[in-house]
Amino acid sequence: MKKNVLLIITILMVLIILGGCSPQQSEKVVLNIFNYGEYIDTDLIDEFESKFDVSINYEIYPTPEDMYTKVKSGATSYDLIISSDYMIERLINEGMVQEINYDNIPNYQYIDDNFKKQPYDSEGKYTVPYFWGTLGVIYNTEIVEGTPDSWDLLWDEKYAGQILMMDSQRDSLGAALKKLGYSLNTVNPDELEEAKQLLIQQKPMVMAYVVDEVRDMMIGDEAAIALLWSGEAVAAMGENEKLNYYVPVEGSNIWVDAMFIPSDAKNKEVAEKFINFLCEKENTLRNIDYVWYSTVHTEAIKEVEEFLFDNPGFNPSQETINNTEMFRDLGTNINLYDKVWTEVLSD
Repeated sequence: MKKNVLLIITILMVLIILGGCSPQQSEKVVLNIFNYGEYIDTDLIDEFESKFDVSINYEIYPTPEDMYTKVKSGATSYDLIISSDYMIERLINEGMVQEINYDNIPNYQYIDDNFKKQPYDSEGKYTVPYFWGTLGVIYNTEIVEGTPDSWDLLWDEKYAGQILMMDSQRDSLGAALKKLGYSLNTVNPDELEEAKQLLIQQKPMVMAYVVDEVRDMMIGDEAAIALLWSGEAVAAMGENEKLNYYVPVEGSNIWVDAMFIPSDAKNKEVAEKFINFLCEKENTLRNIDYVWYSTVHTEAIKEVEEFLFDNPGFNPSQETINNTEMFRDLGTNINLYDKVWTEVLSD
C-alpha cells in the first residue's frame, strides 16, 4: 500500500516538474505589428486577440522613412508591417520581405485586381493592398479666396504663417517637384536643387512641418492650408464643413499602402491569419469608417456611404488619377533626397 502511494506521489511530482519545464505551451503567441498612427480600428485588434487567443504587440511610426530605419536596424522583429508602396519596394529589393502564402488568405479574392501586381510588387508575391489614396492640398474655404487648383497655393504669400507642410521628405519634395513640372522620382541633381530652393523660399511662410497633427490642426482652424494625404483630408472635412481638398492640376502622387511580412518574422502564419481577418468585408467597412481612406475591397466598396463618392479625396475622377504618379524605390539615389531634405530643414 505504502509503495503504491509513494509511486503515485512520485509520478505526480514528475508530471508537475515536466509541466513546469514547458511554460511556452500555455503562453499566447505574440504577434508584432508595425503600422502608421491612427491607421486601423483598434477594436479589430482586440477582437482578433480574443477570437484567436493571440496577444498583439502594436507599434506605430510617423513616416515610411522612420519605419525603414527601425526595421533596418534590426532592433525589433516584426511579424506584419503596413507601409507605403515605394518603401515596400525598397525592402523587397533588399531581401527583407518574404513571400506570402495566399492559400492562408482566402479573402485576397476580394482585393481589386487593379491594385494587385503594382510596380512595387510586380509579381504579386509579397503584399496584400490595404488602402489607397492621393497627395493633395486641404484648405479652409472661409480663409482662402476663390477655388484653388494648383500647388501655387502652398507658396501664396497672402497666407504666410498659416501653411502646414508635411515632415515627410518624399511628400514635401514631391509637391515642389510637381509644381516645377518634374517627376516625383527624378534623380536629376539640378531638378532636385530647384525643388530644394523652392522649399527654402517657402519656409518663412510655413507655420510648421508636421505629420499626424495636420488633420487636427485643420479641424481646429489653426491653419488655413496644408499638404495632406487624401484620407486624412476626408476625415478632417467630416469634422469641419469649411474644409475642402483637391489634387493639383500639375499632377501629384497616387499611392497604395499594403501589408507585408518581414523576412525575419517569427509568426508568419498568424500574420497571414490577421491579414485575412482585416480583408473580411465587415472588418474592411469598419476600417473605412475609422480611417476614411479609399478601399481596395471589391465588396466593401459597394456598401460605402454614398456621401463619400462625392468627395474628391475618397473618389477622385479618372482624369485626376491619370495625372498622378506613384513613388518608386530610388535605390542608392535616395541619398540625393536625404541630402536635399536635410538642407531644407537646416536652412
